[in-house]
Amino acid sequence: MESTTLARVITADELEGLLGTGPGVRLLDVRTPGEYEAAHIRGSYNVPLDSLGEHVEEIRAHIGEPVVLICQSGTRARRAEEALKTAGMPNLHVLDGGVNGWLSAGKPAIEGTPRMSLERQVRIVAGALVAMSAALALLVDPMFALIALGVGSGLVFAGVTDTCAMGMLLARLPHNRTVTCDVDAMVRALKAGAPPTGLKKAAGAGRASVSSCGA
Repeated sequence: MESTTLARVITADELEGLLGTGPGVRLLDVRTPGEYEAAHIRGSYNVPLDSLGEHVEEIRAHIGEPVVLICQSGTRARRAEEALKTAGMPNLHVLDGGVNGWLSAGKPAIEGTPRMSLERQVRIVAGALVAMSAALALLVDPMFALIALGVGSGLVFAGVTDTCAMGMLLARLPHNRTVTCDVDAMVRALKAGAPPTGLKKAAGAGRASVSSCGA
């Protein structure tokens, strides 16, 4: 399959059509393992965005097929695209709307334990901080409005730079790390075109097991 025949951003329908024609495209899911375990597209490989930098050169050197980057809504996939493109990888495409768009279009997915997406967690925490600071500024001390100012400025910065420090911090909290992924094993499978593997329960999060992530 020639990467040049694919648009940079592809829809759920287009991706489903590509997958229906057989091998020829690799799906790289850059969400957290918890989000991936909750719902992912069959055959996709989970290499979380915060681990991708360690494997960029390895992925670039060994994969010639078109790579479709996937996250929850598209933001992290675009950041992954920038990192891989900077390393010289040309055959990159982004799934429009991410997994949210895929599911909204009624496409099939492998589903596990339901989990709140990182994007929703960021919105909830940011909204709660702004509401709390506004209430405290009205009832206690106007200086509490500085909290809302800081959160608002952070969200503007996140939008302009397409980064999210709050999201990266939330990803490291225990409730977001009940499932982990052996990234080295996942990258080896990605390079070889073998079934995705390496997802496992974190220590203390129930019975530990290693599973085939694309089953």
